[in-house]
Amino acid sequence: MNRRDAIKSAAIAGVLAMGMATATGAVAGKPGMEKCQGVVKAGMNDCGTASHSCAGMAKADNDASEWVYVPEGTCKKIGGTIK
Repeated sequence: MNRRDAIKSAAIAGVLAMGMATATGAVAGKPGMEKCQGVVKAGMNDCGTASHSCAGMAKADNDASEWVYVPEGTCKKIGGTIK
């Protein structure tokens, strides 16, 4: 794992931990959040795609079709694409 991948992984883990600590339900439409594609680790996606219907079913790291909610302004910093 190179340094950039390590930084991305740490940033994603922090964002996910923060979201899990503060979320009481789905964060769809939550102010201050954006959908970020291409940075999700396997099993850590927020919702379904064309290949599956549930959160937590991403099969591979950094799949371009998988997404996760992150605080606004974070997605591009961690190398993702805003959906």
